[in-house]
Amino acid sequence: MIHEKLINPTSIVVVGGSDDTGKPGGAVLRNLRDGYFQGSLMVVNPKADTVQGIKSYRDVRDLPQVDLAVLAIAAKFCPDAVEVLAKEKGTRAFIILSAGFSEENEEGALLEKQIVQTIASVGGSLIGPNCTGVLTTRYNAAFTSPIPQLDPHGVDLISGSGATAIFIVDNGIRKGVKFNSVFAVGNSAQLGVEELLEYLDESFDPVQSSRIKLLYVESINKPEKFLKHATSLIRKGCRIAAIKSGSSAAGSRAASSHTGALASPDIAVEALFRKAGIVRCHGRDELMTVAGIFKYPPLQGKNMAIVTHAGGPAVMLTDALSNGQLEIPHIEGPKADELLAKLFGGSSVGNPIDFLATGTAEQLGAIVDACENDFSEIDGMAVIFGSPGLAPIFEPYNVLAEKIKTARKPIFPIFPSYEIVQEEVNGFVKAGGVYFPDEVLFGTALANVYHTEPPLPDNTALPEIDVRRIRAVVDRAANGYLAPEEIRELLDAAGIARAKEGVSSREEECVAFAREIGFPLVMKVVGPVHKSDVGGVVLNVMDEETVRKEFKRMMQIKDTYAVMLAQQLKGTEVFIGAKREEKFGHLVLCGLGGIFIEVLKDVQAGLAPIAPPEAAGMIRRLRSYKIIQGVRGQEPVNEARFAEMISRVSALVKAAPEIFEMDLNPLLGNKENVVAVDARIRIEK
Repeated sequence: MIHEKLINPTSIVVVGGSDDTGKPGGAVLRNLRDGYFQGSLMVVNPKADTVQGIKSYRDVRDLPQVDLAVLAIAAKFCPDAVEVLAKEKGTRAFIILSAGFSEENEEGALLEKQIVQTIASVGGSLIGPNCTGVLTTRYNAAFTSPIPQLDPHGVDLISGSGATAIFIVDNGIRKGVKFNSVFAVGNSAQLGVEELLEYLDESFDPVQSSRIKLLYVESINKPEKFLKHATSLIRKGCRIAAIKSGSSAAGSRAASSHTGALASPDIAVEALFRKAGIVRCHGRDELMTVAGIFKYPPLQGKNMAIVTHAGGPAVMLTDALSNGQLEIPHIEGPKADELLAKLFGGSSVGNPIDFLATGTAEQLGAIVDACENDFSEIDGMAVIFGSPGLAPIFEPYNVLAEKIKTARKPIFPIFPSYEIVQEEVNGFVKAGGVYFPDEVLFGTALANVYHTEPPLPDNTALPEIDVRRIRAVVDRAANGYLAPEEIRELLDAAGIARAKEGVSSREEECVAFAREIGFPLVMKVVGPVHKSDVGGVVLNVMDEETVRKEFKRMMQIKDTYAVMLAQQLKGTEVFIGAKREEKFGHLVLCGLGGIFIEVLKDVQAGLAPIAPPEAAGMIRRLRSYKIIQGVRGQEPVNEARFAEMISRVSALVKAAPEIFEMDLNPLLGNKENVVAVDARIRIEK
């Protein structure tokens, strides 16, 4: 837990503070001195009695009691300084700016470990090392610039990278986004993104706390903690957007199953963010655009009006919104005619509403009022207003600022011009406005925000499964792929419907299975991963003679050690898989099955456990969802049963975390049921 002295210190010392503001120790002291801090400020510098006009002590042992220490000294000197401060000076909060720790070498990692142990022994808190510091409305303990305008209702930013935090803050300042706090956690030796998120959750005050949280994350080491507190904050009325870097396919590895090939740490992050209700972003500009959108009321529907005096940007915004499945409905009727009469000739109100480069502030106000009061189909407005270079545009921006404050529907200002209207834009921001400089980036971000669903309720029940029966199978199993009879036992215990089947390495036993199951049959090799590729799947087996012939052929196929016979069912081939992902637990995936999973790679993933409502959302997000619904006379897949099977797989892997990979491919779905006809399960204990 974060110590109170890190949040609200009454005394701060900068160990390594100097007069040289070009160095971290000098810059952080300057920022503390010039900032909000109202308490006692001290310096430790062995060569000076005063630094930047502040009393300086030659050694940490000479200090009085102090709440928070900011260290800007060489890494090798930090452990001794921390020891004295923690054990003798009552210091319980530390921000270590210094580099040279675990990010550099093993020796540095040992120094870092020693520091953490010392601070933990007194119940203290550490930000860093190797960080740029902390900014709050109480103090500015960062060596960076620019320092944003800190406001209790600004956004909270937690960043795993100090440099990235600087660039995010700079981007936000330009757009008018204010900040409540900035925590750059550096090496996260003790406190990382998860712990800061926990603090923001547990200290949340519905009146005083900021409701916008931004995250830049390089690694998620505690997904359960992350999910718990992000979800809790969103349920309390907060909105969260995050960048998770390191999402390329360069780190993917060869896998022995369809699920293993498709699952990845980044898919796990995507599933985690979706489960929590976090808006995922992929760059700083997108993150700050989403933050700006968060400053406006949420869209209550997907119908947007585009108000513009420039045709090109309106077309590009229309494309961006449409590509994001938002609507730009046509506007017509008597009220539209009334509005058109107030505009100059050549204007149009069909949507986009184009009132030309010569349009006035009064006309802009009339358009906004009409969208607010007369056009009930409109849920929000995007107003594109740059400078045509004819005259100053203070008036239109003032009109927009007033309308934004009073309108029920959100009005998003897009200002494409800057160089020739700096004074007007800066005035809009100074008055508290937040704007968007690029219409395409805005449109894409708005769609992302609109389509990010809130977290599902915690209390949605999972289907019942026979955990004792599952554990009996898994506990006696060795590492590797389970035998067919073990797979059947697990599926039955989990309540996963499966086709009648039999597996044998003996011809006569296969013939006996065929008589028991009944024709027509499917025959498949047991052993090879890609059965179709090696000629290991035969459909429409209608008699015993064919069973004998195909058995002999299949047993000659490389890696085959048995043949499976199963009842041949009709339906659409779908797929469910599971993959254990380090730290995250199990990913459960679904999509179209058979060869389509390799060709289309159209899958959706969720983190176990997955209740049926969440599973239903995964199905609906598939690009191939129309096929599952049934198209051109094709029988649909029973979505409720499909969702139930996904949920049952998630319950199975929670009961048996030793399952490393699992494929149900395909399952055959029709309007009555969804039944597994082939399965592979790999155990890794």
